[in-house]
Amino acid sequence: MKFINSRVHGIIDYLVVIFLWAAPTLFNLPETAALFSYILGGIHLTLTVLTQFVFGIFKVIPLKIHGLTELIVSFVLVGVALYLGSIEGELARNFYLGFAAAVFLTWVFTDYRGAAAA
Repeated sequence: MKFINSRVHGIIDYLVVIFLWAAPTLFNLPETAALFSYILGGIHLTLTVLTQFVFGIFKVIPLKIHGLTELIVSFVLVGVALYLGSIEGELARNFYLGFAAAVFLTWVFTDYRGAAAA
């Protein structure tokens, strides 16, 4: 069941950026995990402002490509979690595993085929 429309997804995307930029402080992430969180927040902001949906600013990337990108990122984040966990410990691993799960669930419940301006 796809109950997140593109409008709600846009709001979630901007909240995710804020979360990623605040997470190093909120969770006292180790140095590399914190740096990756800041970078990932910037990448996610770029993806969001370039997406063709109501909260996109430049509307260059089709919503379906945005969704595919998030699906791929959810799996890549599992690898990132395992890598960072091996060099920085359990906190970094658990943070990125949890974030990977959140991105994947958002992908599962978002209607990427719905109207881009919804």
